[in-house]
Amino acid sequence: MATIKDVARLAGVGLGTASRVVSGKGSVSPATVAKVRAAIEQLDFRPSHAARSLLSGSSRMIGVYIPVLSGTFYTPILQIIDTELRTAGLHMVVAFGVGLGGARQQAIEGIEFLIERGCDGLILMTNVLLEEDIAALGAKQHQVVLLNHHFDSIAGQCFTVDHQLGGQLAARSLLEHGHRRIAVVSGPSSLPDNVVRIDAFMYELAAHGIDTGKVWLVERDFSPAGGWSAARELVESGYSCTAMFCANDEMAVGALSYFQEAGIHVPSELSVIGYDDTPSAEFSAPRLTTVHMPWREMTQNGLNALLNGCYDLKRPVTHQYPVTMTLRASLAKAGG
Repeated sequence: MATIKDVARLAGVGLGTASRVVSGKGSVSPATVAKVRAAIEQLDFRPSHAARSLLSGSSRMIGVYIPVLSGTFYTPILQIIDTELRTAGLHMVVAFGVGLGGARQQAIEGIEFLIERGCDGLILMTNVLLEEDIAALGAKQHQVVLLNHHFDSIAGQCFTVDHQLGGQLAARSLLEHGHRRIAVVSGPSSLPDNVVRIDAFMYELAAHGIDTGKVWLVERDFSPAGGWSAARELVESGYSCTAMFCANDEMAVGALSYFQEAGIHVPSELSVIGYDDTPSAEFSAPRLTTVHMPWREMTQNGLNALLNGCYDLKRPVTHQYPVTMTLRASLAKAGG
């Protein structure tokens, strides 16, 4: 396989000159450029990724950290990032939570992995880091964006969605359909975005005269299995309700599965709504009414901001995205 030294020798130029032609940086006369390019073509020279990085000072890679590589939530986000990067001639490197340590330690180790691989910038989608972890990144923190989390120290690099409004809209949709006896399946209480959406949901119920202390509430892990077990617990408890709110779509889909198995018809006997509007919501049975969170817009703007910072691009960036309800077949009028 030909090397840059072979190119320089065939073109009759110095190694530095050949490198400047390959990298596109530095002053080289048109005649010399033509000789080097002719040598590249004759030798079928293709610089390795490592060589290109050394020549350009850029790896052309963006690192992405996510907590888990499973489910229907993170996959569409990774697809958005990868498609945009490939269109820009860039590549994605993904790290996710593995190892013996807790979630925070796994995140720190994942970020270190991405930095060691020479990623030009980092997209972090985790809410277990602390301000001190961001500070520990040193100068690298200027090439970082956070998705779905906020740090005061790098506020302009944080891109989040309005979970307070999301929780409110979920409650309003149920109330507008006449539901007042409601069961709630929360995500983990350790996750700030879950706490915000559940608190907002409960606040909206209380504002309409519902005693939230009597609302049936369980905590699960955001998985379909968690939703399935919560639905079973609800039925076995004997709690009388007309609707269930699940704090994400995966739990709602799991709950729908249990209700179908138990012979409980959704939505005529019990309405179910979710949160996120992931692809699974559109193809559940029945199709799931859910809070549409603008994950695509959040991801796109975060990525734009990162590429602007890493490669001096001028992509548009905003921090405001609409939160709406997607009404489908799993929601009906109470008693309807």
